[in-house]
Amino acid sequence: METGEYSETVKRMKPSMDSVAADDSNAIVRASGEDTEGEGNTIVGSEQMLVEIAHIHEKINRFTQLVSELLESGKSMLEDLSKEFEERLFQIHKEQMAKWEEEIQELQLLDASNEETNAVLHNARCLLQNVPGQS
Repeated sequence: METGEYSETVKRMKPSMDSVAADDSNAIVRASGEDTEGEGNTIVGSEQMLVEIAHIHEKINRFTQLVSELLESGKSMLEDLSKEFEERLFQIHKEQMAKWEEEIQELQLLDASNEETNAVLHNARCLLQNVPGQS
């Protein structure tokens, strides 16, 4: 257990607990000495309380590790998803461009066919206009 973590916990306890209980396992002791910070007196808890605090610190560390792993996993998943999204978007773009190119080719073929038909009709009109006996 780190001293800094313990000091923070000690500072949070109520300073009004001056009595010492008869049972050593649940005793709360008021200590004073050279190692205390600032106010001169520090509340030191029972061994059972210190064990419980240590368990809470272990839970905090495990939870922090879990959150860190989840963040890394999430980042990795988002990077993979981003790559897949980009690849799929490029594929969709390529497919759409190919469809439009095909439409353009079909329109060009249709236009060429229409021009050819128009030329044949124009020639037919010219022939019909030049037929004798028609006015």
